[in-house]
Amino acid sequence: MSRIGKAPISIPSGVEVKVNGDTVEVKGPKGSLSQTIANTITVAVEDGTVTVERVNDERENRALHGLTRALLFNMVVGVTEGYSKELTAVGVGYRAALKGKNLELQVGFSHPVNIEAPDGITFEVPEQTKIIVIGIDKQMVGQVAANIRAVRPPEPYKGKGIRYVDEYVRRKAGKAGVSA
Repeated sequence: MSRIGKAPISIPSGVEVKVNGDTVEVKGPKGSLSQTIANTITVAVEDGTVTVERVNDERENRALHGLTRALLFNMVVGVTEGYSKELTAVGVGYRAALKGKNLELQVGFSHPVNIEAPDGITFEVPEQTKIIVIGIDKQMVGQVAANIRAVRPPEPYKGKGIRYVDEYVRRKAGKAGVSA
């Protein structure tokens, strides 16, 4: 039995979980999310908890059991607290700015890079070099943050680029230099 899959999810007050066939919808104070689940996985909502069960012990169903429970838990946390990822731009002249609800990056190219905010995602720029991606869908927040980082990933020689706040960039020595 999956240790993650068999753990019940407690539903906080103000959150509503509905199961319609193969779709689970979670509504909360920050918004609503829905997820399609496999037909071999059953989701039950009983007295303030959500339980996830599988039909049999086949390999694929065991994997889907824990995955489904984790996705549902992330949805419950998302509609109550939300998710955020922080990035920082390191480099001379590297900066970010908000243009409406979109993000404009100047990261050493001859032109600024504009990133549009998808539905459900907001950007915050408290400092010129700090970017915060906020949303209720954990997967989308992570993907948008990864797309921003991919514009100029950190390079190992000078450490310049866009990186996550808690990311460690392993530095290389560079050229040794010629001594005569």
